[in-house]
Amino acid sequence: MTNTVAPSVDREALILRAREIRPLLQKSAAQTDSLRRLPDDVVRALRDNGLCRLMVPKRFGGYQTSIRTYIEVMAEIGQGCGSSAWVASLVNICEWLAALFPERAQQDVWGPDPDAWIAGSLAPNGLAVPVDGGWRVTGRWPWASGSMHAQWVACGIHMENERGEMTNLGLCLMPIADVTVEDTWFMVGMKGTGSNTIAAKDAFVPEHRFLPYPPAFQGQYRTEHVDEPVYRVALVPVTVLILAGSQLGAARAALDYVVAKSQTRGITHTTIQRQADSPGFQMLVADAAMKIDTAFLHALRAADDLDRAADAGRHPDLTERARVRMDTSLVAKYAREAVELLVQAHGTSSMADHNPLQRIWRDVHVASHHAITEWQVNLEVYGKALLGIEPNITHLI
Repeated sequence: MTNTVAPSVDREALILRAREIRPLLQKSAAQTDSLRRLPDDVVRALRDNGLCRLMVPKRFGGYQTSIRTYIEVMAEIGQGCGSSAWVASLVNICEWLAALFPERAQQDVWGPDPDAWIAGSLAPNGLAVPVDGGWRVTGRWPWASGSMHAQWVACGIHMENERGEMTNLGLCLMPIADVTVEDTWFMVGMKGTGSNTIAAKDAFVPEHRFLPYPPAFQGQYRTEHVDEPVYRVALVPVTVLILAGSQLGAARAALDYVVAKSQTRGITHTTIQRQADSPGFQMLVADAAMKIDTAFLHALRAADDLDRAADAGRHPDLTERARVRMDTSLVAKYAREAVELLVQAHGTSSMADHNPLQRIWRDVHVASHHAITEWQVNLEVYGKALLGIEPNITHLI
């Protein structure tokens, strides 16, 4: 087991630890991009500072932190490197998901290694057939961020009976040794996330390592530890919201870079020697900054809503859950728009290979177009929920 932070560490300390490794993340960002995975020193920094153990139960030496703290820490990491924050976000949420399973499954994962990482793909792309004591699982799951560094995987499955009829669907946990990772992640942005494809063929999954989706979508989980509030958080909203942290951090990094360079950078073909002296530049920066601030406010509101409901032992109603999707969609939209404004303000050199803005621009475009955060889709989801129109266009609310 690697060295980890003491479980009693508080929110401010976790944020500070994320901030302290930011120089390393910034320095390694270009290498992360070219490797298409996190470099070893970045993985080591995340592990040694416990930043991928935010959602591990305290029973296993984790931090069992709030959703708000989770978002704030991931945003700090995102200021250093969008890909690193995306991987940390997905590993942490998969660990939260594992904590919803029975104690026996949690012991399987963290008993031998309290620092085990979990990668996953939640779409039920696998087929499970019943066998004595569990299922045999076969399938392929793309977009498994962090799969190059994980010891376990969480994969969505649908189950069939002996007659080939679907009887259930949900999530299963498998050790990395039971699957293969196919090198399939070739994207223009978020290149360093290693979001490759997990493949399994006739992998045995015991019954205690299955979490059924239908009750889970209603807040009914298999953990025996019902007194742990964070593991009462609504499943679909939180698995959407966790996509926000990386994008918030990346947008803030772009703002910091453009503001810093504006003190010595002029505007070509004009008499303006410093961009900072230009009213036009000032307005673009202000517009971008307000979009970033608004994105943070919506993300933290959504996190607080989820934390409060879990603390009260209450499953949020449909409209509340739809609003979390809407809040996350607004984060994605405003982060992307803010970076576009900052690229416009900084100038054509934003797209030079050596300029970190081009990487941030690519990252937010890929991240913000995740299917579950598309703006027009979530406008419709939220609008239908507000108006009481059923059925909605998705059950993932």
